Amino acid sequence: MYSGSITDVQGLLVGHAQDTIGMTGVSVVIAPNGAVCGVDVRGSAPGTRETDFMAQAKAVQTAQAVLLAGGSAYGLAAADGVMIYCEQQKMGVHTAEAVVPIVPAAVIYDLGFGRSDIRPNAGMGYAACINAGTKVPQGSIGAGMGATVGKALGMAHAQKGGVGTASIILPKGVVVGALVCVNAFGDVVEHGEVLAGAQKNGKHIGTSQYLMENAVDMGRMMGQNTTIGVVACNAALDKDGAAKLAQVAHDGLAKSIDPIHTMLDGDTMFALSYGNKQMDVNALVTAAAEATRRAVINAVLAGMGK
Repeated sequence: MYSGSITDVQGLLVGHAQDTIGMTGVSVVIAPNGAVCGVDVRGSAPGTRETDFMAQAKAVQTAQAVLLAGGSAYGLAAADGVMIYCEQQKMGVHTAEAVVPIVPAAVIYDLGFGRSDIRPNAGMGYAACINAGTKVPQGSIGAGMGATVGKALGMAHAQKGGVGTASIILPKGVVVGALVCVNAFGDVVEHGEVLAGAQKNGKHIGTSQYLMENAVDMGRMMGQNTTIGVVACNAALDKDGAAKLAQVAHDGLAKSIDPIHTMLDGDTMFALSYGNKQMDVNALVTAAAEATRRAVINAVLAGMGK
C-alpha cells in the first residue's frame, strides 16, 4: 500500500462512523479553521449538498468540513450532524443570530450491499466528528463500509471497495493528500493489472473490454455507483485554484478506475486549501492526481484485506 494520509496536511482531521448491520457509514474531513473549498463533479448520477457556494462571486469563501457518506441521497442527512458538531465548536459563518457551518457533502449508493432500510443519519455524522483524529483507518470503514467495485455483471460478481487515503510531500514542506471512497462501476487497475473488479468464474473480465465487445444494457444500474473524495493541500489557493485541484484530482480517478465517469457513476471530488505555503499550481495539481490515484489503490487493497 502507498504511504501517507490526508491528515498529513497539518490541522485536518478525519473521522469515520458506520453501522455494521446496515453496512453503511460516513467519513468526515474537518478543517477547524475553515478551508477554501472547490468541487468538480464528473459523474452523471451525483448526489451532493452545498456545492453552489464554491463558485466564483459567492460570499462564503470557506467550508468547515466535507462529508462523504453511504446511503444514496438519504445519506445527505448525515451532514446535519456534522453541522451540529461544528456549531458546538463555534466553527462556521458568524452571523448576528448564529454560527452557520458550511458542510459540503457527497454520497455513494450502497443500498444493495447491506440493509437498504438502514442509512446514515445526523447521529452518524455527529459520531464521525467525535471520532475525528489524525489517524485514518482504511478499507471497509466509514463511507467505505458498503462500497464495491466492478459491477458490470451485478453485485454477485463485484469485489469490495472501500475508503483509502494517501499523501505526497513536495519541496518546501508542501503536502498534498487525498481521501477517497471507491464505489465504482468500473475496475480498479494499476500498471495495466486489474486489482479489483467484475469477475466471472474467478477471473476478472476487464469491464471496459467487456462493454465494448458486448451489446449490454446497463440502464438497470443507473445511480448505483460513484467514487467520491477530498484532495487537500497546505498551499494557499483561492476558489479558482481549489476548483482546479478538484478538477485534476479526477485524473487520478481516471488513472486507477476503468472505465470512469460513466452514466452510471456520480463521481465527485472536493478540494481543500488549508495553509499558506507557496507552490506552483502545476506541481500541486500533478501531486493531487497522483495522491488521488494512490488513495484509490489503498481503498480497494484495504477493503479486500490485502
